[in-house]
Amino acid sequence: MSELLLPNPDRSLTPYRLTGTPIPFEHHSASDFPRIAYAAAHVVADPLASNDPWLAPAIDWDTTLKFRHRLWDLGLGVAEAMDTAQRGMGLGWAEAQELIRRAQAEARTRPDALIAYGAGTDHLAPGPDVTIDAIIAAYEEQIGFVEGQGGRVILMASRALAVAARSPDDYARVYGRILSQVRQPVILHWLGEMFDPALQGYWGRADHEAAMDVCLDVIAAHADKVDGIKISLLSKEKEIAMRRRLPASVRMYTGDDFNYAELIAGDDMGHSDALLGIFDAIAPAASAALAALGRGSENAFFELLEPTVPLSRHIFAAPTRFYKTGVVFLAYLNGLQDHFTMIGGQQSTRSLQHLSELFRLADKARVLADPELAIARMQRVLAVHGVV
Repeated sequence: MSELLLPNPDRSLTPYRLTGTPIPFEHHSASDFPRIAYAAAHVVADPLASNDPWLAPAIDWDTTLKFRHRLWDLGLGVAEAMDTAQRGMGLGWAEAQELIRRAQAEARTRPDALIAYGAGTDHLAPGPDVTIDAIIAAYEEQIGFVEGQGGRVILMASRALAVAARSPDDYARVYGRILSQVRQPVILHWLGEMFDPALQGYWGRADHEAAMDVCLDVIAAHADKVDGIKISLLSKEKEIAMRRRLPASVRMYTGDDFNYAELIAGDDMGHSDALLGIFDAIAPAASAALAALGRGSENAFFELLEPTVPLSRHIFAAPTRFYKTGVVFLAYLNGLQDHFTMIGGQQSTRSLQHLSELFRLADKARVLADPELAIARMQRVLAVHGVV
């Protein structure tokens, strides 16, 4: 097998020999799976654009949309214009609108395209003068755009609301108003502060368990307008506790990139569906595992998916908000884009040591689709960092 030199934490270089047999790409449809599974998809930057990368995002639309078709070919849904797409972290509302418009046009070209779109308030700058009514209006604007395109809504958490709310009652007012108006049931998204520090204390409570009570009250009051909720708190215990308290008609979509395998498998009292950023990076493994679960083979499900968990935990290591760099790096290693460049220059948020360990873990998880290509591209990155 092929090998290359990789750096170690003590600054030494040692040979690493690849051992993983890549999981093959196999076409599936969502009906093959016993769970609904969305992959939060990244956007591909355009490195040849003439722009100021920190100020104006440039997107390679053709490659970005081709990647969505790849996810659909694997039977996965696409959670579009979410934080994995650098939403609010390089991707502004204007660019998100264009992404939504283009993705919905692609979805219409095939009957099996499962897709939903993030709608939030990110075009409204948080501040002490922002009112609850202004936040409601901002949500209405974005939801109106998504629904006007014929899309389904993922109701994203609001940084502006986190600043403006004075009590849980303000959250109940905003969500109650919005949910009373949506055309079809939405997926709520509770994004924890480990993903976005600006969302600290969401639902008007600093404690997650107390915040959960507020959120569950909102859901119970509008259960007919809520398809499910994705929580991203990186705690399987909190997710299971909340899952068991949801109305029977409301799904739990795991956003736990640390414990997704066991949460999707579930227990005697229920299971989680999935809306995960890591499924962007490990899509063939996720697809194969879900198909195995659909065939009734839980052993094969865990054999395929559990080796990806150490990789995911590494990609989502603190500062967790930088996980997108690892997702894009793996797309580059796998030949899904021709460069390791991100909007906003965020390829710089992880160290060479982090990327080298990601390479090792990706090999062990069997998610390097073409080992020789992965080695060649890893060596280019090493050379840029002075390792030759």
